[in-house]
Amino acid sequence: MSSPERDSPIVLIVGAGLSGLLLAQLLERANIEYHVYERASKVKPLGAAMTLGPSILPVFEQLGLLEDLKKVSYEVKAFVLRDENTKIIGSMALNGQKEISGYEGQLFARPALYDLMLSRIPTKKITLGKKILRIEEKDNKVTIHCADNCTHTGDILVGADGAYSTVRKSIYDEMASKRLLPKSDSEDLEAGYTTLVGVTSTLDLEKYPMLAEGSCSSEFMGGNGRSWVLMAVPGNRIAWACSLQFQNVEEAKRHKFSNAEWGPEANAAMIKEFHHLPIPYSGGKMGDLIDLTPPDMISKVYLEHKMFETWYYKRSVLVGDACHKMLPAAGQGAVNAMQDAVILANCLYDLKNNTQESITEAFKSYRAQRWHHAREQYDNSKFLAKVVGGLSWSERLVRTIFLHLPKWVVDKNNEKMCSYRPQATFLPMAPFHGTGAVLPQLPSVRYTREQEEKKKAGGVVV
Repeated sequence: MSSPERDSPIVLIVGAGLSGLLLAQLLERANIEYHVYERASKVKPLGAAMTLGPSILPVFEQLGLLEDLKKVSYEVKAFVLRDENTKIIGSMALNGQKEISGYEGQLFARPALYDLMLSRIPTKKITLGKKILRIEEKDNKVTIHCADNCTHTGDILVGADGAYSTVRKSIYDEMASKRLLPKSDSEDLEAGYTTLVGVTSTLDLEKYPMLAEGSCSSEFMGGNGRSWVLMAVPGNRIAWACSLQFQNVEEAKRHKFSNAEWGPEANAAMIKEFHHLPIPYSGGKMGDLIDLTPPDMISKVYLEHKMFETWYYKRSVLVGDACHKMLPAAGQGAVNAMQDAVILANCLYDLKNNTQESITEAFKSYRAQRWHHAREQYDNSKFLAKVVGGLSWSERLVRTIFLHLPKWVVDKNNEKMCSYRPQATFLPMAPFHGTGAVLPQLPSVRYTREQEEKKKAGGVVV
């Protein structure tokens, strides 16, 4: 890929996950040249259910994606926590967020969102089967060297390639060789859980009548280090997840080593662990739902977490799990990854030129705007993981207290969560809905200037 001198950079995005695809859409709208390189030779969206709420939905509204998302979603009303016998321990309503923000939380099967995001990327701007071997910076350019002996050169490299990011490893190796890498960044991710996830085929409404309600509550069950989660999703289906919590570091390491190459045998062993456990639907068992799930829609995930200090180096920058891997209990991993994409796109839009000085300034601004918010949600994800599936007596006590918080405390927490809603500052802003306050956002210098120039010239201001 050639890179002639220009004001706008050429951006190489490694990883076609949700953050990479959202960044691509934003750069498309910002008229910034980009290309997405994905390691997998075939995109196969897996995963169970996920939710998006007020902290990211304004961007979907800006991009014209919100109504399409609603077509494949249910509104999230509450989550219910049960013990291992499905007896209700407590519940928490989530509808307070709509009054505050004007947005109802949307719950859907993760593959549905992935398909929607992928459909908005021009096929000529994404290449599959590209395994990155190393990164090289030379002559004020960055080049990725791939396993197929091809090279691709641009001005900026974005590592959106997940918790085991090749981009991160490459820049960290170079920084470590120069003694520039913080000690904490050289340490392994911290293990927490291993999870099996899937989405059933269409179910019989006579046996599962709750699927016809058009909205849903998330059902969390757990005990003895195990937890299983059920969420109704459109299409009369149930998205499910079964998790095993490790009791100590040694157990986590043994499990990770024994499952270095997961396959059908490893899935079968974990399925057996959960097959007999009860679910609150028609007196059924977890195995009923697993058996009604296509085998190719079942995947196993090793859940680790870590907040990295270093988010960029030279012309390379990290987003999402590559720089802050979160546990899924708070449902904030994908949301924060997409928020990274939004803020990074804003910084790239305002990039003065393609010099290293300007790029470093943009990366520094990106991290400064995101660090505090990402750190807060990282800590929340660890806390909620203990609330849902903690093993110790103190964690069970926290779970009981959390589920019986006064309404005013819940409302205050909702107001705080809904206040952070970053948007693309180079697009017309989505209207501020609801009654709650919204945190101020750095305006785009370039966009503001362009709008003022249009106004003076008698043009249309958007």
